[in-house]
Amino acid sequence: MRRNHTQAISEVLAQYLRDTGLEKPLLENKIINAWPEVVGTTAARLTKKVEIKNGVLYAYIQSAALKMELFNCRFQLLQKLNNIVGTAVIRDIRILG
Repeated sequence: MRRNHTQAISEVLAQYLRDTGLEKPLLENKIINAWPEVVGTTAARLTKKVEIKNGVLYAYIQSAALKMELFNCRFQLLQKLNNIVGTAVIRDIRILG
């Protein structure tokens, strides 16, 4: 017997995550985990904390020089991080000390 309304498991899972409200937290977690890959190992080591609140990524940096460098390229970082998850999860990056 053949079914007419078959869906791929990835589509069903994606729809389930959207319906239950779990998609956004999972994508935010993926962005936080990608921080070291995007900024590099030295910058990741000097990062105290990375968190996302209301679509804004907050990165707490120990080095003033690195803080300024990341501040100057925050729009490129924003684009790279959103590209990793394939959608605009974060809309701004705040570099804090």
